[in-house]
Amino acid sequence: MQLTAEKQQQADSLYLVLAAIFIASLVSCNLIFQKFFTWNPFGFFNFEISVGILPYPITFLVTDLISEIYGAKRANRVVTAGLIASIFVLGVVSLADAATATSWSPVSNAEFSKVFGLTTVSVGASMAAYLAAQYIDIRLFHFWKRITNGKHLWIRNNFSTITSQFVDTALVVGLLCCIGAIEWSRFGELLFAGWLFKAIIAALDTPFLYVFTWGIRKHFGLAPAEEFQ
Repeated sequence: MQLTAEKQQQADSLYLVLAAIFIASLVSCNLIFQKFFTWNPFGFFNFEISVGILPYPITFLVTDLISEIYGAKRANRVVTAGLIASIFVLGVVSLADAATATSWSPVSNAEFSKVFGLTTVSVGASMAAYLAAQYIDIRLFHFWKRITNGKHLWIRNNFSTITSQFVDTALVVGLLCCIGAIEWSRFGELLFAGWLFKAIIAALDTPFLYVFTWGIRKHFGLAPAEEFQ
């Protein structure tokens, strides 16, 4: 559909905000990943997962929302922008880690390296997984959209995310095990816990995707399953 100049500006601004949320979530994942926590929502299974996983499902919610409203091409642009931003942050952190702290610095060289020293490893592992998982997610999202003729948003949201999140978790944990950051003995439990956590979050974020999609379509006058041109 043809938007007025004002509506087009609003649509472009919304896309920029969604892209910013996506990039911020992605970058923060790679900076905070070294802290692990336990979560037991059901009373019979303990999730032992990295705090870096907390903002990561947001990236898939955002790409699904962009895919639904703006189309696959603009969703892929956000994924590429996230890759560039992560590489840039990697360079900044590496430079900061290489700089020698002063004698009065509140954070010593050792403390900084302990917190951020594996950021290079994390970004390297997550970028390989990130590219594979995000592009798979976008392709599967539009595959299910075609199959269902634009109906049943919950199917494409969950089926695309659950599959791509398994690929992402397996690649990240596997690569970290390969380089010695995590012991191989923990691969299975971390893979299962990480993937199950993401699958649960994908199911929980479905109502939010419906609400956001409905609100955007209503505001801009988009028909069901219609995308911005």
